[in-house]
Amino acid sequence: MNRVDEFLHAAERANTLRSYASAIQHFEVEWQGLLPATSEAVASYLADHATSLSNNTLRQRLAALSRWHCDQGFADPTKASIVRQVLKGIRAVHPAMEKRARPLILDQLQQVDNWLQRAMVEARSRDDRPSLLRHARDRSLVLLGFWRGFRSDELARLKLENIQIVPGEGMTCYLERSKTDKNYEGREFKCPALSRLCPVTALSEWTALAELKTGPVFRKIDRWGHVGEAPLSVNSLIPLLRTLFAAAGLASVQEYSSHSLRRGFAGWARASGWDIKELMEYVGWTDIKSAMRYLEAS
Repeated sequence: MNRVDEFLHAAERANTLRSYASAIQHFEVEWQGLLPATSEAVASYLADHATSLSNNTLRQRLAALSRWHCDQGFADPTKASIVRQVLKGIRAVHPAMEKRARPLILDQLQQVDNWLQRAMVEARSRDDRPSLLRHARDRSLVLLGFWRGFRSDELARLKLENIQIVPGEGMTCYLERSKTDKNYEGREFKCPALSRLCPVTALSEWTALAELKTGPVFRKIDRWGHVGEAPLSVNSLIPLLRTLFAAAGLASVQEYSSHSLRRGFAGWARASGWDIKELMEYVGWTDIKSAMRYLEAS
């Protein structure tokens, strides 16, 4: 790979590249479509999967096919009128309600935190270091995820060398990139110290207990209490949170996801008098429609 290719590859997000590759494979291998494709073939592909794939997935498949044709120097068949009309018809016949995670409200956050603190006390009394480490990590993750409204990928990307803590005041987290940072400029997120449910204190306790100085903040812990070097997988956060919420006594835990922390904070902020512009700036929303979807769910 030459330097130009290296930088072009770096400009693409890994998740996007994987999803596009998967979409092309589905069209060409599983559906037996021919590439380059005609607009009629793309329309037939959409029609064949109208009931098996969601509207969002169909749009993602179109984006992947469009990108493939443009990269290979072919005319883009997805821009044809027949393709757009078929997609519009599928939305009309099979309207899809967006599935949204249940927000974690403040009382529930307190309930989870109370359970974690009791579990930490019990783990110390049993000299159970692996459990103590996991509970301390989870407490820090939940409190920081809530009060900063972080996405799961942002929590996974946090690095200790990019966090500055001022005891009693708060901390600043720098993220080198995030979902809305299209130009890879990086951004600082400030988080105040609180009198209760404090994410600053929780993070300080977790990193001190695990003796972490650099690298990812939130990591896997094995059964013997060994803290890994790599960050927690983004895909592991939802089952981790659901297991934790169930242990803390929350009902219907399958309705929660990593977005529940972000939605919960958004609802709390609006109920506390934050205006929408202030909330968007704090959380990092750039689209008013995205912000309103979170607030409606909350």
